[in-house]
Amino acid sequence: MLEKYKSFIMQYISFNIIEWNLLKSKLKIKEFQKGDTILHQGDICHELYFINSGLARGFVIDENGKDFTWSIFFNDKNAGMTNLFVTDYSSFLHQNHSAIHIEALEDTQIVALSYKDVQFLYDKLKKGERFGRLMCEEAYTYLQNIFLERQTKSAQERFEEFVQKTPFLLEKVPQYHIATFLGITPQHLSRLKKEYK
Repeated sequence: MLEKYKSFIMQYISFNIIEWNLLKSKLKIKEFQKGDTILHQGDICHELYFINSGLARGFVIDENGKDFTWSIFFNDKNAGMTNLFVTDYSSFLHQNHSAIHIEALEDTQIVALSYKDVQFLYDKLKKGERFGRLMCEEAYTYLQNIFLERQTKSAQERFEEFVQKTPFLLEKVPQYHIATFLGITPQHLSRLKKEYK
């Protein structure tokens, strides 16, 4: 159950057997059913989740009750670090209230590592600290890219990039969630899909 996690981590950090066993001793497997809430907005994100299988989304709700998809979490060959780690990273880092909700879009299995155990691993493993730094760099790059794409790319360009990188999500994620993720209306997304086909 930890093969995907280990394989991903080892791309960045080459843990020896003792280091891996220490990390492994802190990991827990958790299961969520489709529709389950993984994290409530306002709660503190106490665990860092790696998605083993399934699909989840992070979203925010505005003052009118409309929700907007912030991120889509999945694990396949096209997934980056920010897709694989299901978290409100700011809430996790600072142990403050989460700004986002996270829900399972289908049955989802995750590998969990608590904030306390992350701090323990930082203290005990120099390589663990390096991995934490890489996570921060990835999270920052992700945020910057989202902001720049919304400011500089057309809706069609954002849609085409989404399809190019993650075509399978078009069939798996409800259209409304994809539309809000791309910053367009569901009607506009529908037109773009027709033109694309």
